Amino acid sequence: MATVRLLLRSASALLPRRSPLHSSRFQPRAAMASDAASQFHKIQIQREDTTFDVYVVGKENAPGVVVLQEWWGVDYEVKNHAIHISQIGDGYRALIPDLYRGKVALEVAEAQHLMEGLDWQGAIKDIQASVKWLKENGSPKVGVTGYCMGGALAIASGVLVPEVDA
Repeated sequence: MATVRLLLRSASALLPRRSPLHSSRFQPRAAMASDAASQFHKIQIQREDTTFDVYVVGKENAPGVVVLQEWWGVDYEVKNHAIHISQIGDGYRALIPDLYRGKVALEVAEAQHLMEGLDWQGAIKDIQASVKWLKENGSPKVGVTGYCMGGALAIASGVLVPEVDA
């Protein structure tokens, strides 16, 4: 477990640290998140003693992909990535777990604060529960991908979540 903590700590140290005076390049996109949301089914997944929201898009009974957010949260950008992933080839079922529990950052300082407050081990458990949900709901194989902070979590889940196929 110490290796995982070191991996996650090292990954977060590599993230950009811009001045809080700079606003997010995603600010206009954050307002469009509700447009992309219309293609998703929002459901809740239970794990241990907590429930969290996930957003699902794509073909039922298709291979699944857990798509992990950047440090901004579940915004328009990550939703668009999930939509595009769901449309590749014969189709996939993409699932985005909301690791920040509904919070989305619009500025760098806010994104950094949210990421630093993330329960990394809890996030791995959310990913594991997401993989399990996809498999229990028709996805024969499930992979995990992520962007920025989500990339570090995808690497960690490849090591820590035995149910992950790719």
